[in-house]
Amino acid sequence: MTKIPGPPPLDGLRRRISRYRQEKPTGSKGDFVRETFCLSRPEARAKAREWFDEFPKAAYWTEVESWRQVEGDRIEFTMRRLPSAD
Repeated sequence: MTKIPGPPPLDGLRRRISRYRQEKPTGSKGDFVRETFCLSRPEARAKAREWFDEFPKAAYWTEVESWRQVEGDRIEFTMRRLPSAD
């Protein structure tokens, strides 16, 4: 009969995870600046255009991260960009 090996030891992985958590602040969503809005459809369009004009996509990686339609014709959306351009 062949002996089936058990699961691999996880000590190394646990140390790496612990080190990572100590180095990175908890609750951080990365290096991006995010702002969420809830506006009427025309206002939402204008606000997104304002962000793209002020923070060009090529330099700041600006994007509409998520959006959804809520009551009536209102749009809830999150804009995301880098804090500064290099």
